[in-house]
Amino acid sequence: ARRKERPCHFDKAVYRRRNVVERCFHRLKQWRGIATRYDKHPTRYQAAITLASTLIWLDT
Repeated sequence: ARRKERPCHFDKAVYRRRNVVERCFHRLKQWRGIATRYDKHPTRYQAAITLASTLIWLDT
């Protein structure tokens, strides 16, 4: 006898928020210095992420 499988729970709001975050990371990784972590100093890396995020935000 086969077990009756339950469908997995799908929360549309959670999926939408996760998708926004994943798309943001995808756009940030298009910046070579951020994707390869070229700058090893934490404050400079944070500055690069801030700069890239600002430019992405201004572009939309």
